[in-house]
This record gives sequence, structure tokens and C-alpha cells, in this order.
Amino acid sequence: MAKKVINTKGKRKRAIARATLKEGKGQVRINGKLLDVVEPKLVRLKIKEPLLLSGEVGDKVDITVNVYGGGIMSQAEACRLAIAKALVQYNKKLDKIFLEYDRQLLVA
Repeated sequence: MAKKVINTKGKRKRAIARATLKEGKGQVRINGKLLDVVEPKLVRLKIKEPLLLSGEVGDKVDITVNVYGGGIMSQAEACRLAIAKALVQYNKKLDKIFLEYDRQLLVA
């Protein structure tokens, strides 16, 4: 089976994030940096929310996000939206989980 590649985008105010999801080892990069080195911590946690909610699915995919424009928090929320949309396209069962947790994960 060919590797599934999913492209999504998320917007928040002036910030625009483009996410590319493909099967892998659970690596997440934001503008070329690993998610674990993104500062401040609050931004990192905001971006991690959809990954934590997705459980094992998040560990099976690599996600690369390019984000620009807006402030740091708007960029974090745009990333979060793009990642959540990509995960839902990858696994439809996550749709209900994300909507129950926080509608902002899937609706701009």
C-alpha cells in the first residue's frame, strides 16, 4: 500500500498553518523545529492537544507544519487546527472525540 499523504491548513486571525501528515514514527515539526523544543511551554501544550487526544494514531504518523503570520498564540492555534484536521482525515473516528473535547479543534 502506498503511503498516505494528507495536506490540510488551519487559520486563526492572521496566522496560517499548512500541515502535511504521512505515516511514520510520531515526529512533529513546526517550521523545521521538533515540537519538543518549541517555546514557550503553553504554545507547545496547545499544539500537542490533538496529538494527545488521538492516542495511538499520533504515534503512527509524522506531521510537518509550516506556519506564518499573526502572533505566537494565533500561530499555535492555527497549527492545532491544521494538525487536528489532518488527523481526522487520517482516521475518521477522531472526528467525534475532537468535537466533544473542543469544537475549535476542527472549526476555525
